[in-house]
Amino acid sequence: MRIRTIGQDFLHESVLLLPQPTDGFETGAVFTPRVDRYGMIAVRVCRYSVPARFIGRSVRVVLRSSDLVVFHGRTEIARHPRLTAKGAERVVLDHFLEVLLAKPGAMAGSEALDQARREGRFTAAHEAFWAAAKSAEGDTEGTKQLVHVLLLHRHLEHRDVVAGIRSALAVGACTADVVALEARKAAQADGRSPTVAVTGPAPALPGPEPSEVVSLSAHRATRLPADQRPLPALERWDQLLNQSRKDAP
Repeated sequence: MRIRTIGQDFLHESVLLLPQPTDGFETGAVFTPRVDRYGMIAVRVCRYSVPARFIGRSVRVVLRSSDLVVFHGRTEIARHPRLTAKGAERVVLDHFLEVLLAKPGAMAGSEALDQARREGRFTAAHEAFWAAAKSAEGDTEGTKQLVHVLLLHRHLEHRDVVAGIRSALAVGACTADVVALEARKAAQADGRSPTVAVTGPAPALPGPEPSEVVSLSAHRATRLPADQRPLPALERWDQLLNQSRKDAP
């Protein structure tokens, strides 16, 4: 026969218990797969993409009930919803942008592009920009301009990049430079910071070699639409200068 309830016993013994640990307890299963030459890792019966710069390296994967997180060292490099169907693959377009910049012809038929379309990340605005850029500069250079625009998503909000694309198309400028400028203006007009926080070290973006000097004026002249505005009239300013000289002591 009990003379005290379970609750009363717990109150008596609780002061003797050790404090709970403050660190989180990881419940996911850990794997260490190697990234294959296609930028994919195999976990259980499914495959997931990681950034192409990690091809050939071993990574650490934490597989949880609803997601999968990939680490290189202590840096998170990819995150996917967990797949369950045997042989299923999830390919993120952003993971292969540097490769597509070198091989733009692979963009059109890529599985990564198909998945980005299905998930709504590659919008009608992206499609319109791609078509306009290819019409203006040809398939290869136009696709490279699209890839440069997609690289902007790493540092700018998705909605801002889409707004920048629409503004660039409105003035007939199919360049990533104009899209970046208009995207930042859209964020600032909304009272937000134009950039988003980047987790981990940012990958080096492709560009000219250090020894190559790029003329910014020539770059803009060949890629931006012609300026149709009339030249400013400076006659009144000349009169003001002459007036100030006469009045000077």
